[in-house]
Amino acid sequence: MQVLILSRDRGLYSTRRLEEAAQERHHQTRVVDYLQCRLETHGLVPVVTFRDQELAGFDAVIPRIGASRTFFGAAVVRHFEAAGTVTINTGDAITRSRDKLHALQLLTLAGLDLPTTAFTHSSRGVAGLVEAVGGAPVVIKLVEGSRGAGVVLAETAEAAESVITALHMLEGHLLVQNFVAEADGRDIRAFVVGGRVVASMMRVARPGEFRANLHRGATAEAVEITEEEAEMSVWAANAMGLDIAGVDFLRGDRGPLFLEVNSSPGLEGIEGYTGVDVAGAIIEHMEKKFAGRSQ
Repeated sequence: MQVLILSRDRGLYSTRRLEEAAQERHHQTRVVDYLQCRLETHGLVPVVTFRDQELAGFDAVIPRIGASRTFFGAAVVRHFEAAGTVTINTGDAITRSRDKLHALQLLTLAGLDLPTTAFTHSSRGVAGLVEAVGGAPVVIKLVEGSRGAGVVLAETAEAAESVITALHMLEGHLLVQNFVAEADGRDIRAFVVGGRVVASMMRVARPGEFRANLHRGATAEAVEITEEEAEMSVWAANAMGLDIAGVDFLRGDRGPLFLEVNSSPGLEGIEGYTGVDVAGAIIEHMEKKFAGRSQ
């Protein structure tokens, strides 16, 4: 197969591993910076060019779209879809997962539990917003944030009011969630590939930090999740329409509470801590998806 990997940087661990895994299975690969692409339509024919050369003849596209580049990155993926190319995660699925509010709405519709959440566009009635999620402490999240950026723990109602008011003044879109104390600074990343969980790890926040992001200094270890947690993680990925997803959840007193579904989850942490060849699983799924399209 001819495989195109859309990535800003060929040297990134995840990009390198996907390229290696594809080549180990005798596929031809090319890595292209999607921000350097140009989208064209010629009559009814969608065309993607890179440095004035058409990107054609690819059997499958693996998108690695950064959170801050979702709009154009997803558009590039959709252009390949329109040309009939198999894509591992569609442009629309990537867009859905990146809109935190929409994603939480879809998770709720799928019957998945989440921390009590409130969202408003108005800066009025902040006290009511905090009370709506059970009172302080609360977690305040920018809808556009990623890797733990734009996530604040407000210990008191007064602190929450200050943060929310400031973010509204900056025209930031935010949501407020109750703080799940029993999670004790731990969350779980379940890596879903083609409708099954292939690896899972527990991330533990560093002392004095509540965000269990590896980019924030958290540590991690392989963890065995329950059958119910695995099934619900697959539901979460399906709710977004994602073939490949990193599904994050907490273990709360009432069961798993889902936080986020990542459409371009990193491979370095999950492979390093679990020893699972996740990149290989992604390439295997790509092959099955292409074979299914060809039949």
